[in-house]
Amino acid sequence: MLSENETSYPDIKQSWGIVGISILAMFIFTPVIILLSPVTGEEFAMLIYYLSAMGATFWFANSNRQKWDTSTYNFELASGKITVLTTVGVIAIQVGVVSPLVSLIPIPEFMKQIFIEFGRQKSIFSAITIIIAAPILEELIFRGIILDGFLKKYSPVKSIIMSSILFGVVHLNPWQFIGAFIIGSFSGWVYYKTRKLTLSIIIHYANNLVAFVTIYFTDMESYVNKSMIEIYDGLFNMIAIILSAVIVAIVCIYFLKVEFNALKTHHDHTKDYM
Repeated sequence: MLSENETSYPDIKQSWGIVGISILAMFIFTPVIILLSPVTGEEFAMLIYYLSAMGATFWFANSNRQKWDTSTYNFELASGKITVLTTVGVIAIQVGVVSPLVSLIPIPEFMKQIFIEFGRQKSIFSAITIIIAAPILEELIFRGIILDGFLKKYSPVKSIIMSSILFGVVHLNPWQFIGAFIIGSFSGWVYYKTRKLTLSIIIHYANNLVAFVTIYFTDMESYVNKSMIEIYDGLFNMIAIILSAVIVAIVCIYFLKVEFNALKTHHDHTKDYM
C-alpha cells in the first residue's frame, strides 16, 4: 500500500469528481432518450443513453488513470469454486440483507411511479442494459479504477467502504444506495482479495439478473404497494426465507475466506521459491 502522500489515481477527492462527471453525463445525454424514443422505442433509447453516459464517464476516468498508472484491468477467470461461492453469496445477500433493509424505508408516491415505469421495461434491450452493460461499465469504473486506485493509497477497509459509498451515491436514491453499498462492499472485498475484475462483474451480473427476473415476472404496480410480509405470503415464510438466505450468505463468505487464505498461502510459497 502506498502512503497517502504518494501518487496514484484516484484519491478520494478525484473519485468524487468521477461521480460528479457520471451524474453530469446523465443529464447531458438525456436528449438521447427524448430524440430516439419516438423512433426506436424507449428501451432501445435507454440502452444508448446508458452506454453514452457511463461510457463517457469510463472514458474520462480511464484517461486520467492512464496518466498515473499503466497497469491493465485483470479479466482473468477465478476458480469454479470461488465463482460459485461469490454468485450464490451475492444472491443470498440480496435476499437476506438488502431487500429487508430497503423495505424499512418508506417509498413516496413519486418514487413508486418511477419504479413502476422502470418495471415495465422488460425487452431484450432492457436486459442488455441491466444484465450486461451495467455490470461491465460500473465495475470498470468503481472497482477497476476507483477501488483499485484506493487500494494503492489507503487501507483496505477505508478503500472498500469509500468506493462503496461512491457506488451508492451514483444511483441517486436511498433505496438503491443501500443495495449498491452492501453489494459494492462484498464486491470490493472479493476484488481486494483476488484483484480479479471478472469476479466483480459476475457479482454485479448475478445481482442484476435476479433483479431483472423479479421485474420480468412481477406486476410492479402491485409489488411496490405490498409489505414484505405480503410479498412472502406470511410472516413465517418471510422469516424462514430471510434467515435461510442470511445463513447461506455467511456460509459462502466463510468458504470464500478459506479459499482466499489458500490463495495467499500459495502465492507466498511461490514467492519464496522464486
